[in-house]
Amino acid sequence: MLDGWTRVTIGAKAADVFAPIDALPQCVLYLHSLAEESPATDAAFTAALRRHRLRCLAPCGGWCWWADRVCPEFDPAITPERFLLNVLVPWAEAEWHLGPRAVALVGAEMGGQGAMRIAFRHPERFPVVASLAGALDCQDWYGRGTPLDEMYESRERCRLDTAILHLDGHHWPRHIWFWCAPADATCYRGNDRLYEKLSAMGVPHTADLDTRASPDQMIPPVLDFVASALAKEAKRLM
Repeated sequence: MLDGWTRVTIGAKAADVFAPIDALPQCVLYLHSLAEESPATDAAFTAALRRHRLRCLAPCGGWCWWADRVCPEFDPAITPERFLLNVLVPWAEAEWHLGPRAVALVGAEMGGQGAMRIAFRHPERFPVVASLAGALDCQDWYGRGTPLDEMYESRERCRLDTAILHLDGHHWPRHIWFWCAPADATCYRGNDRLYEKLSAMGVPHTADLDTRASPDQMIPPVLDFVASALAKEAKRLM
């Protein structure tokens, strides 16, 4: 774990926390991928947080897909989404005296789809959302032995709960950013489908589906976007 990070227990679950002393009253809530990576060991991510004076909260969720379905690997009672909404975010708001609209959702792969899905369902709570190579077609993982097989009755039920199908044409996060490399055969089509739907609906967004890079290389631009978006939200009166 890099300097400045600590591991804490929130609601009986582990989370990595970054809170520089000069931090702004804002927070990045980072949702990890199936690889269960943590920004607490990522020098580029940590440097970008320091540069933008951002706090970060990174829960350890296992292969929970951050859905609003009970995942036995995560918890036998509370869903991952409910835990984020009812336990994790209130903890951050109380601990750091955050105002409304001060938490941005950022995620990679599994966490990218989770971030988009939750923000689309709760756009006023999460007006800033960003995804790095999000697994937006998570139904493609159904039947592969992941917890999705227990969480959903069928591949179709899983598909009906994907991020893109939670996008409301009249109510969406004000700041949406996503990236996926064109060579990513697993995730690209889902991101392209999201781009097509957002464009057709006239929803403002920033999408990069052309840059050939690794997720690590896209950390500076995604946190640049998040910091700028949070600054705009901080100036909103309502």
